[in-house]
Amino acid sequence: MMFEHIFKEQLTALTKDLTLIEKLWSEIKHQYSKPERHYHNLSHLDALVASLSNVFDNINNWQSLILAVAYHDIVYNVLKNNNEEQSAKLAAERLEQLGLSQNSIAHCCAQIIATKGHTESNNQDTNYFIDADLAILGGTPEEYKHYTHLIRKEYRYYPDLIYNPGRRKVLQHFVAMPRIYKTDYFYERFEYQARINLHHELKSLS
Repeated sequence: MMFEHIFKEQLTALTKDLTLIEKLWSEIKHQYSKPERHYHNLSHLDALVASLSNVFDNINNWQSLILAVAYHDIVYNVLKNNNEEQSAKLAAERLEQLGLSQNSIAHCCAQIIATKGHTESNNQDTNYFIDADLAILGGTPEEYKHYTHLIRKEYRYYPDLIYNPGRRKVLQHFVAMPRIYKTDYFYERFEYQARINLHHELKSLS
């Protein structure tokens, strides 16, 4: 898997403790491989890093971004609404084990929290990260339909009566944005199709 290689590569720059590196990766692999995860899984991490690799030359702190990708959905419970905060908290504990400075840890945690609302950041790396996280919204109609199917499976505990209004609220949040994608790279490639996809799904939920 692409992400495992990149994650371990970044960690070897931080520590010579190979046992710790394997332990941290095993935890990530375990969390993202849980059976209730249909979209927010290891494939999502691979897709994210593939998208970000396309803008590698524009990234200022690749290491922080990879750590943010690794931990941004490590806590994922569809019955809770504090997943990003809990993920950031766990990330902070793990990054302390790696000896990162408090500033570096705070920066990485802020990037994780940014995936909650996907609003524009003063940090351009963060904007690339949240854009990559939303790249699927601008996928082909087939890719988008498959994505919505996987998301619905993750929320299978909720009947349509509860799921549909909640999902509509999420979609309307993105539709109301002046720009879904904050960086020119992602905006030019995905904005137009993303709005078509979102409107189609909204129509299907009404």
